Amino acid sequence: MTQRTLYLISCAAPPARHLTVPIRGAQARGWDVCLVLTPSAHRWAAEDPEGNLDELRELTGRVVRHEYKLPSQADAFPDPDALLVAPLTSNSLNKWAAGISDTLALGLITEGIGLGLPITALPHWNDAQGRHPAVARSVAELRAAGVTLLLGDGDAPGFVPHKPRHGDVHAYPWELALDALPTP
Repeated sequence: MTQRTLYLISCAAPPARHLTVPIRGAQARGWDVCLVLTPSAHRWAAEDPEGNLDELRELTGRVVRHEYKLPSQADAFPDPDALLVAPLTSNSLNKWAAGISDTLALGLITEGIGLGLPITALPHWNDAQGRHPAVARSVAELRAAGVTLLLGDGDAPGFVPHKPRHGDVHAYPWELALDALPTP
């Protein structure tokens, strides 16, 4: 049996400093994980003294991508069977819902909708950002397009936004996102 491929696409939010958690969790569930970071998330992993880009490369056994390749370059990853967008920032949420593909990460998730890939997204933003009217519109737009967007609202399980500068990165519900993925 061929192992199925999961693209983990991460934006620059505090949980992105703990990507070993979902990578190991997805691998334990049978996924071959390919990691794509937004340019800011990549900068965190590469330049922050506490960054862990080398560890992420070693853990996935692949390069960590953050920018479009040249047309003459071969693809570094196999085609995905599913996408996990976590953490998803409000910036990337709103660009994604508008169909903007100005980074590799956004291009892959925008295209993923058109390809009909299973996509799970786990947000991370504060409640002040979440109250911006564009956020509710974007959440509705992506859910209507078939994205499993795990934003805790009412009875729905998911990430619950916190007060600005009061988030608990260790409470980020990675397991909820992994449970929402299709079975490899």
